[in-house]
Amino acid sequence: MVIGRSDRRRRDPVEPVSLKILVAGGFGVGKTTLVGAVSEIRPLRTEELLTEAGRPTDSLDGVESKRTTTVAMDFGRISLRQDLVLYLFGTPGQDRFWFLWDELARGALGAVVLADTRRLGDCFAAVDYFEQRGLPFTVAVNQFDGADRYPAEAIREALDLDSGVPVVMCDARARESAKEVLISVVEHAMETGGGRRQPATI
Repeated sequence: MVIGRSDRRRRDPVEPVSLKILVAGGFGVGKTTLVGAVSEIRPLRTEELLTEAGRPTDSLDGVESKRTTTVAMDFGRISLRQDLVLYLFGTPGQDRFWFLWDELARGALGAVVLADTRRLGDCFAAVDYFEQRGLPFTVAVNQFDGADRYPAEAIREALDLDSGVPVVMCDARARESAKEVLISVVEHAMETGGGRRQPATI
């Protein structure tokens, strides 16, 4: 039997598109947790124990049980479809590590800004960073146990977000919830035509 060209195309493996997504936000907001929850590979983590020397700069208000902090980045990967792979880069939350952000943002399609209603002001810097660079982002409110719950529009108003910026609620520990956040980022970036549509720089 002669196999036609269209048959060969159907049987050829699909070359997946690779997209880079940043996961940003304040200190202790759940970035490492979200990357770990969805990654289909063992996530790369660069966490170190918190020390007394860091207490003046690393406020633990609202996250008193936190014992470690990301000092470079978190890295994970998830295949949303057979032809679409996301590479996730979790940014460090403290100001003293922001010199890494420009390099991590290079080639990114979009970003997640994780927010904690107990420390909502901590995500202002990430919001400003992505707004200034025209990088599409979704604000994902990580609903910590015991934290106050607010509707999306109240979060939008408190952060002074443009009407087009998606605001979603999530549980960074739950794979499906975190996956929906990433889908929101990709859809928003594609709708706005923003980001840098090129293969992810690893």
